[in-house]
Amino acid sequence: MPSVPGPRPLASVLFRCGLGVALVAAALTVTLLLQGVVSTAGYIFFYTAVVTSSWFGGKWSGGFAVVLSTLAVAYFFTPPIHSFAVDRQSLPVFVEFAASAVIVGWFSSWRKQAEAELKQARNELQMRVDERTADLRRSNDQLLAEMAERRRAQDAYYEAQAELAHVTRLSALGELAASISHEVNQPLAAVVTNADACLIWLSSEPPNLEEARAAVDSIAHQGTRASEIVRKIRAMFTKATPEKTSVQVNDLIREVGAIMQTEASRSEVTIETDLLMDLPPALGDRTQLQQVMVNLIQNGIEAMSVIADRPRRLLIRSEMQDPDCILISVRDSGIGINSKDVKRIFDAFFTTKAQGTGMGLSISRSIIEAHGGRLWASANSDYGVTLQFTLPADLESAP
Repeated sequence: MPSVPGPRPLASVLFRCGLGVALVAAALTVTLLLQGVVSTAGYIFFYTAVVTSSWFGGKWSGGFAVVLSTLAVAYFFTPPIHSFAVDRQSLPVFVEFAASAVIVGWFSSWRKQAEAELKQARNELQMRVDERTADLRRSNDQLLAEMAERRRAQDAYYEAQAELAHVTRLSALGELAASISHEVNQPLAAVVTNADACLIWLSSEPPNLEEARAAVDSIAHQGTRASEIVRKIRAMFTKATPEKTSVQVNDLIREVGAIMQTEASRSEVTIETDLLMDLPPALGDRTQLQQVMVNLIQNGIEAMSVIADRPRRLLIRSEMQDPDCILISVRDSGIGINSKDVKRIFDAFFTTKAQGTGMGLSISRSIIEAHGGRLWASANSDYGVTLQFTLPADLESAP
């Protein structure tokens, strides 16, 4: 069933029709009043009523105005007067009424449709603007929340950074103390050994002054070496630049081998060397490189202290890795190392020895890296471990 117009559409139709009636009545009144003064042949006032009704009231109001205007003109102004008969001469007037109503009504409908579409587009645009504004407001709130969270995270980061700096300073102090303890222990042990030997030589009958003098010289040498070690370690922890000079690596290896010979003999370890002849000098700090060699040899000796089923051999080799890089390796035939500990052995305070401090290899790596080289370890194919490090060659000082 067709839907019945509600109160509002019906009221609108009645209002438009009332508009047409009022305008036609006004046109008739004015035309009658001016009939004796102005010619009514053009029926200008009825045209005005039809056009106005069509423009403001639409097609229903315009059509109703056409009908009323036609009846009014036919009854009051077209012969025979006071009759609704329409002759052929008056027919164009009525056609003009209808044509004007149609044309003006079409324009009015087009205008209203355009206004409705424009209003709808404006409403849709406003809706989109409101939605976008709401999205921007939500994004802004989220951004403000993220900024607040970021500020909290930044504050927490700065606090953690300050705490880390404090812990780092404490760790550095502990590492420095452990490093000095580890490195100074060797020359002090040598001082004690030589002091005991000196007492023995002086207590003999007659006293062996020559050997006693040699023992005292060794004590002085080891004391000076201990002082130099402390100074170098302190410089290393304060990031001071190493005092790099031209160092003959083979001579350095022979010197350290001689120093460590007593320790090696006590542990029944044979120190062998395979040194490349005409090896160019290295560029580095002699005392620090000497400490690296002492640490590597000491580790090799201790790694073979429990070996009983094979010879305890320590091989020190020097060779050229590249035209400007010297490679030194220390190979032992000891107990070897677990593959998972190959990289960890260079960490500070990590040790696999019951009495170890875990600082020797860590210090050695720091020294080698400060010299622009690299220190690493690898397991041998048969027994033991090979510790190797590189040093930049001092080609300018090479003969």
